[in-house]
Amino acid sequence: MIVYTPLWETLKKKGMSTYTLRVKFQISGSTVQRLRRNLSVSTNTLDDLCRLLDCPLSDIAAYIPDKSRN
Repeated sequence: MIVYTPLWETLKKKGMSTYTLRVKFQISGSTVQRLRRNLSVSTNTLDDLCRLLDCPLSDIAAYIPDKSRN
C-alpha cells in the first residue's frame, strides 16, 4: 500500500499546508483529499509535488506492505 505520510511531514518541515498545495501550487482539492485518504494519484501528480516541493519521491510517498492482501 502506498501512503502519503511523508508528504505531510515534508509540508510541515517546509512551513506549508494543504492550503499552500491548493492555492499556491494549484493542486485540486479532490487531489488533496485523495492524498489524505492514501488513495491512488497519478504519477504526474507525484512528479508535480516533487518538483514544487523540491524533494525526492521518498519525501512524498512510502510503500507499506499490506499483509491482508497476501
